[in-house]
Amino acid sequence: MPPAEDIQRHLLGAWRMMTGKRDAVRMLDLSVDGFWNSFFAILIALPVLLVGWVPLANELAVPEARFVGRVLLVLRLAVVDIGSWVLPIAALAAISGYVGIRDRFVAYVVATNWGSALFAWFMLPASLLRLVAPGLGEAATALSLGIFLASMVLLWRLTDAAIDKGPGVATGVFAGMFMASVLTLFALQDLLGIGAPMPS
Repeated sequence: MPPAEDIQRHLLGAWRMMTGKRDAVRMLDLSVDGFWNSFFAILIALPVLLVGWVPLANELAVPEARFVGRVLLVLRLAVVDIGSWVLPIAALAAISGYVGIRDRFVAYVVATNWGSALFAWFMLPASLLRLVAPGLGEAATALSLGIFLASMVLLWRLTDAAIDKGPGVATGVFAGMFMASVLTLFALQDLLGIGAPMPS
C-alpha cells in the first residue's frame, strides 16, 4: 500500500482536478507503480462501501435469512461494486488506442481511481442514514440522488482534466465509461442473482 502521505497527496490532487485546477494532475504519480498503486483506492473506499452494502443486504434478504447468508450476500454485493469499478477500466485499456487516448490512459485511470474513493466517501451520510434509520429510506434515497448528481459533475471535470483533449473527447470517455459501469453492474447482479429478495 502507498505511504499515507502519498495517498493524501493523490486524493488532494484528484479533488483539486475536480474543482477546476487542471494542473493538479502533477500531484499524481503517473509511473507504472503509481498506476497499480492507484487501485489501492478501492481499499480506501472499502469502509464506506461496506456501510452501504450492509443495509442493502438486509433489504434484499428475506426476513428468515441467517447471518451467514447475509454475509454471503454482502460479499456478492462487493463483487458487483468492485467489478463495476475495475472491469470497465480493463475494457478501456483494450480500446484506448482506437479512441485516441492511449497517451492519457494512465493519467485517467490514476485520477479516476483516487477520485472514485472520494466519491464513495461523499456517499457516507446517505449510507449512514440508511443504516441507522431504515424508516427514512426515502430521505436517504433523495440524499443519495443529490450526491450522485453532484459527483457526476465532478467526475466529468476530473475526466476532462485527466484526458486533456478537450470537452468533446472528455464527454465521450465519461459517457462511455459511465455506460460500461452501469452495464457491468447489471450483468454482475444478474450473474450473481442479486435484485430480488433472496433466502440466502
